[in-house]
Amino acid sequence: MSKKDSFNTIINGEKPVLVDFSAEWCGPCKMMAPILKELSAKVGEEVRIIKIDVDRNQSIAQKFQIQGVPTLMLFKDGKSVWRQSGVQSADALHQIINQQLN
Repeated sequence: MSKKDSFNTIINGEKPVLVDFSAEWCGPCKMMAPILKELSAKVGEEVRIIKIDVDRNQSIAQKFQIQGVPTLMLFKDGKSVWRQSGVQSADALHQIINQQLN
């Protein structure tokens, strides 16, 4: 199974998925790690949170036209329902997830 197949499998799964498009060299991306950990504690098993390195997964980054990192995208049933670039707080992300999924 290729990386692209597994990514598509994940975003088309039963659970909504929050994708953090990031890069090793990106300072603000490093700030997202503890924020996503905090968010994960709030959402529990309702939402899957994954990180995609745009340098290692260029085809995925191109498919979703990722211009800047960090870019966060929320997928439900394989479709993008929300997208935002830049660092977001765990509270703001939690609120967005609740708005988009309820």
